[in-house]
Amino acid sequence: MDDEAKAERLQEAQTIAYPSSSGGNKRKQPEHDPTVVVLFGATGDLSRRKLLCGLGYLAVSGLGPDMRVIGTSLDDMTDEQFREFARTAIDEVGARKLTDEQWKEFAPDLSYVNTSAGPEGLAKAVAEKEKELGADRGQRVRRLFYLSVPPKAATSVISTLSKAGLTEGSRVIMEKPFGEDLESALALNAEVHKTFKEKQIFRIDHFLGKEAAQNILAFRFANGLFEPIWNRNFIDHVQIDVPESLGLDARAAFYEPTGAYKDMVVTHLFQVMAFVAMEPPTALEPRAISEEKNKVFRSLEPIQSDDVVRGQYIGYRHEEGVDPESDTETFIALKARIDNWRWAGVPFYLRTGKRMASGMRIISIAFKEAPKSMFPAGSGIGQQGPDHLTFDLADESKVSLSFYGKRPGPGMRLEKLAMQFSTEDTDRAGDVLEAYERLILDAMHGDHTLFTTAEGIESLWERSIPLLDDPPPVKLYEPGSWGPNSIHQLIAPNAWRLPFERAWHD
Repeated sequence: MDDEAKAERLQEAQTIAYPSSSGGNKRKQPEHDPTVVVLFGATGDLSRRKLLCGLGYLAVSGLGPDMRVIGTSLDDMTDEQFREFARTAIDEVGARKLTDEQWKEFAPDLSYVNTSAGPEGLAKAVAEKEKELGADRGQRVRRLFYLSVPPKAATSVISTLSKAGLTEGSRVIMEKPFGEDLESALALNAEVHKTFKEKQIFRIDHFLGKEAAQNILAFRFANGLFEPIWNRNFIDHVQIDVPESLGLDARAAFYEPTGAYKDMVVTHLFQVMAFVAMEPPTALEPRAISEEKNKVFRSLEPIQSDDVVRGQYIGYRHEEGVDPESDTETFIALKARIDNWRWAGVPFYLRTGKRMASGMRIISIAFKEAPKSMFPAGSGIGQQGPDHLTFDLADESKVSLSFYGKRPGPGMRLEKLAMQFSTEDTDRAGDVLEAYERLILDAMHGDHTLFTTAEGIESLWERSIPLLDDPPPVKLYEPGSWGPNSIHQLIAPNAWRLPFERAWHD
């Protein structure tokens, strides 16, 4: 094993909790190598809304390494203009605002290179920043490339990196969607692997960076109360529901050839489903977790058109940049089945769409009802559906367990009650990282736990072939609704958890 491979394995191992001398567990943080971050698509929407703010927070909080951020895009900018762009973005839409003092600390770390400078210009800029970080004094400096670019531009960026001689020992974060079908995913993986090894590639899914998504692993595998009942004997069905109230948001050029299934289901909802459905990994380390997720994808039955409802909100075809006769779905609901011992016969219902009644992200586990009720008719038993365990994937990271209990007073009247938890209720709420912050930090550490693999992506596209080859026609739905009416037939005799019959506790 060469020195670099040993270092990679050491960094992987250092992300695992080790026993402390006091008998508890403490998490040992990996060593921080100074890092040059090259942000492709630096003036785009994702960079403006999430990435610049996230990098700024990692820089000033001390969580990230000593870093230099080089922005690059088609826009013609100076370093100062890019810094002004970043400051405005953080102030206007950033999840975390930087104080004047913090901005003074972060601003000098930002610089800019126009894409027209080519591989030579980029290589020169990276070399200058590596020198600032001590590369000329023997300090090891990492390179992290974030490809915040359309999928079709990814291969061009990778070619630029190869020509610039910047790929050795570097890491690259790639945005979704990773391909648009099996053929394109295979071709893209093959092309990327010409330049980067699989261990260098971080295919990002920001849903898995959310605290609530990671809490699923803790909830399942750290508690003897839930793991024994996490199977077909006790669970009736699972819902993963991610409606969005927003529309296209000036993204017609991307969305029109993509649609809700490719944009959201393959890249987000199936990944979350894997966290819910996977077997216990042998260890809390990237390779073991990736293998269990990939087993779920291999067990996923092909998605058939009869199990899918496609929808399009009324008015979509009048959006700027949209084909007046477009068949692109802005909504999709489907029934997925996992053909293994744990989940045989348990349907997974997935739903997402644009311009819906509310923007929410929930995972709801519906438990089977008691086989026989001793309670008399009219007691309320069974009138409000089965017991549910619900994870809210919002930043507050809420969990709710609903159950029947006795209503106070004479007689035996039952009603649905709930035990709820939110990270906002704890004194560690301020420690929650925004999804992109967590994922960028993990990529800096070389930790693949929350990223997807080439095998996993290809498995999902392979199981999507029946749907992509023969999609059902789109059905219109009103903006502000919960989708086409046929979604109720899809899930019958069950019911969708959204809209909630009970609100979250304050």
